[in-house]
Amino acid sequence: MVQLYAALLQIPGMDAPTLTWQEQAAVNWEGMGFMRWPLAFCLGLGIIVIIIKFISLTAKASKTKRILLDVDELLVQQRIREALELTRDTDSPAANILYAGLERHEEGTDRVMKAIENQGLIEMSKLEKGLVVLATLTNIAPLLGFLGTVIGMIIAFQSIEAAGEVEATLVAGGIKVALLTTAAGLVIAIPVSVGHNYFVAKIDSLVIDMEESAQKMVDTLHEIETGRAG
Repeated sequence: MVQLYAALLQIPGMDAPTLTWQEQAAVNWEGMGFMRWPLAFCLGLGIIVIIIKFISLTAKASKTKRILLDVDELLVQQRIREALELTRDTDSPAANILYAGLERHEEGTDRVMKAIENQGLIEMSKLEKGLVVLATLTNIAPLLGFLGTVIGMIIAFQSIEAAGEVEATLVAGGIKVALLTTAAGLVIAIPVSVGHNYFVAKIDSLVIDMEESAQKMVDTLHEIETGRAG
């Protein structure tokens, strides 16, 4: 490995780096020009939204599993009043949906289903809160990087025009801005896109669990209602 590394250093342009990664990061930061500020804003906003959304969904998923199990157990025992009180006192999307249905259990299963559907739409919009920001950042970050690329190339050609001849030192600055901003835009967009897709999958999983529990609750209430009528 040592001999291979030594051989690579003999190739032009493959000299050993003289800057630490901190120093190189500082150089790259300055090299992006004014485009570093909108890109940094996108990065910061994406990190904040991802952290908040992760904590929120993790807490809601934990509460959802617990409340669904408790309500199913109470309904099997036909303890509707206790199930109603439990869902009313629990702050979670599943509890709100089940409470909306249980509150109308005496009005028939059709009214229960309608209440569950309406409350489900409300809770779904709450769960998806913040995903629009991540989706927007996923699209905007590469576009900002591309904008930096265009600006960098304009700067490079302006330098060539002013000098009247092509020299590497004249165009290097513009090309560096072009490449760095494109790379930065992609580096921001990729993890944000992964986070967005993860949250979508997490929400879909929660929705499926809530739909199954709601349907089970409706079936149980129908059985109780049929038994009383009989």
